[in-house]
Amino acid sequence: MGGDSSAVADQLQNVKEIQASQGAFAAICHDGTVVTWGSVAYGGNSSAVQAQLSQVQKIQATDFSFAAIRLDGSVVTWGAGQFGGFCEADLREVLHIQSTRSAFAAIRANGSVVTWGAAEEGGDSSAVQDKLHNVVHVQATGRGFAAILADSSVVTWGGGESASYNQYTCCLND
Repeated sequence: MGGDSSAVADQLQNVKEIQASQGAFAAICHDGTVVTWGSVAYGGNSSAVQAQLSQVQKIQATDFSFAAIRLDGSVVTWGAGQFGGFCEADLREVLHIQSTRSAFAAIRANGSVVTWGAAEEGGDSSAVQDKLHNVVHVQATGRGFAAILADSSVVTWGGGESASYNQYTCCLND
């Protein structure tokens, strides 16, 4: 479950950041490469995508998978496919990724949001996709997402089987 890094200890040099799933770790080295270890079931083995794990600037994790943003804005995913380890969507020009326990939400440079992973935990944003424009930030709980839009309104989705779409408008006092 990640507590023993002896198999990769020689690769854990010049590490600048570490991210964890529920049972594995992913470390970004200063040269932009990634080293993973821990349980395979939790994303501890990135060998299938290792050739793509260069020039990585940020990593985010669900409980079972990882998503790495590269310097060119592309995203590489690995781990349990149904929990975010696999994505068919266009993951280019990504600025930021947030995660619930089993899903990811990525903000693209144009302010749109791409989601993937477990549908009931935010991986399916189709009910709110027409509202997810000009997104400036996304935050997550264990099962749901909230996005702040440029007009200071908030759109939420996910949160379990009984979840519904909500949009709130906030006012800031000057």
